[in-house]
Amino acid sequence: MKLKKKIFNVLKYIFLWGLVAFLLGTLFLFSLFVYYSRDLPRPDRFIERTVAQSTKIYDREGDTLLYELYGEERREFISLEKTPEHLIQAVIAAEDSNFFQHRGLDFKGIFRSLLKNIRRGKIVDGGSTITQQLIRSTFLTPDQTFERKMREIVLAIEIERRYSKEEIIEWYLNQIPLGPNVYGVETASQHYFNKSASDLSLAESAVLASLIKAPSYFSFHKENLLERKNYVIDRMAIEGHITSKEAIEFKKEEINFTEDASFIKAPHFVLTVQNYLLQKYGRSFLEQKGLKVETSLDWQLQQIAEKAVSENVERIKNYNAHNAGLVALNPKTGEILAMVGSRDWFGSPFPEGCVSGKNCLFDPKVNVTTYGGGRQPGSALKPLIYALAFEKGYSDKTTVIDEKTNFGVFGGVPYIPRNYDGKFRGEVTLRESLAQSLNVPSVKVLAYLVGQEYGIENLKRFGLTTFDRPPSFYGLSIVLGGGEVRLLELTTAYGIFANEGLLTKPSTISKIQDNQGNILERANIDSQRVIQSSVAKTITDVLSDNSARAPMFGKNSLMYFENYEVAAKTGTSNDFKDAWIIGYTPDLVVGVWAGNNNNEPMIAPGITIAGPIWRSFLEEALPLKNNL
Repeated sequence: MKLKKKIFNVLKYIFLWGLVAFLLGTLFLFSLFVYYSRDLPRPDRFIERTVAQSTKIYDREGDTLLYELYGEERREFISLEKTPEHLIQAVIAAEDSNFFQHRGLDFKGIFRSLLKNIRRGKIVDGGSTITQQLIRSTFLTPDQTFERKMREIVLAIEIERRYSKEEIIEWYLNQIPLGPNVYGVETASQHYFNKSASDLSLAESAVLASLIKAPSYFSFHKENLLERKNYVIDRMAIEGHITSKEAIEFKKEEINFTEDASFIKAPHFVLTVQNYLLQKYGRSFLEQKGLKVETSLDWQLQQIAEKAVSENVERIKNYNAHNAGLVALNPKTGEILAMVGSRDWFGSPFPEGCVSGKNCLFDPKVNVTTYGGGRQPGSALKPLIYALAFEKGYSDKTTVIDEKTNFGVFGGVPYIPRNYDGKFRGEVTLRESLAQSLNVPSVKVLAYLVGQEYGIENLKRFGLTTFDRPPSFYGLSIVLGGGEVRLLELTTAYGIFANEGLLTKPSTISKIQDNQGNILERANIDSQRVIQSSVAKTITDVLSDNSARAPMFGKNSLMYFENYEVAAKTGTSNDFKDAWIIGYTPDLVVGVWAGNNNNEPMIAPGITIAGPIWRSFLEEALPLKNNL
């Protein structure tokens, strides 16, 4: 009896102390919970919080991604509805197989990870749930401290209490890092496979799920990544998402990664667009708000333009010309359809060791279509002066005398221009003079028919912004290209003739949308009449008159197209420093410049150096003009 009583007292003693210990432990845990709950971010911030999304710049169709603007986090949001089921399954199988059963903490997973770590003698598995990972990547630091872990647990439980599993997994899929500056499955899919996450195959989805474990490592070690991809596929089979037989087949699927994930297409054009966006919206806004920018660029024409320039690089080097640029516009809308700012954006300055902007024959990053104060256009400026003469009532049948002429003293020396071939032709019509690009008659058109001061002042009407000095600074030589112009501006000016007298300012933007699909900006056609329609038509008729230009250029020159009426004009600056050709149809105007960045002279005229580039482009572009 005494023994039973003694045993009872011992058990009672143990029970009471056990109860006290339990209550104290519970109180301790509650105190820890309260303590580490202080100053925690409210779970509601998941809804209030705007996830940073990158701005993407596309071509005119909105299909070809040209460039992406992002800050520290490059991200594009995708809704759960558009996320393929096998991607969700792959992520859950790889990271948290009990996701839909637990309430924020997976005690089975924690115990399993603990045993695994003990067996390995080191930490190889953390046992964190998807909810905990989401909390850690969103609100907390990655520091391995007891306090951080407790705060993570507290907030994970609270998140699970307030939000559905569907909301949590959607946030997670758009938040997780998956490579250098790559966040979320949509951005990762574009980065690694150049496609939307909605189009991923099961094997590709397993690749993205594999990246979660160590994105920085796996993104640069593709063989190890593919090994883990197979592990994830096996996990999907274990969890019953696919059969074992299907797993074997999915593991055989060839994975094709995007060759250059950090790309830029049409770089000089993209940077022109980027400068506009930065000035209007600011960098912070662009890097976080996920704008979709559809531009004016026709990707098909851009590829043709890049090929036309690159394929002629070796040829122009033979004439000591080391660079070239091309711009193509729709003269009716002003849309820039193609822009090649140098022969090779990704090339190295030439010669090796040259200082950019000073003594480089070729400077890849300089956009020669918009560069600085421009380059001397040579005879490519003549059509503008002739248009002013026609506007004053003269016609293409008006005649002037092509003979040796002293136009007076300019700069302390007599100004006695020569024609390109050194010959004089006597009486010629303005049609013959312009079509054959005769210098002496052209100076007479400016001096006697238009007037030097009037002519130079009115060049600004054509959209040329570089003639900002008094007319006396330029003198009569301006009609032969004595000033400087930008290729984009002069090509736009030729668009006036194509557009029957209307100047349409060049534009790069088609449409800008925010991440909700709301339109922030649309293309705005800004046109104004510069010259009479009849004047523009006369210039076009002269510049497309193959018979009139044949005495100088031949009947089968690069400017002649048998099945198309193409108006064109070449230009060569003094000492052969700049080679030009600009031409147009009613739907397309194309300008080409070739030369050296440092103004070193070439050894051939514009038709020889720039002409083939222009011709190569138009031969492929003209059949497409009806689709522009």
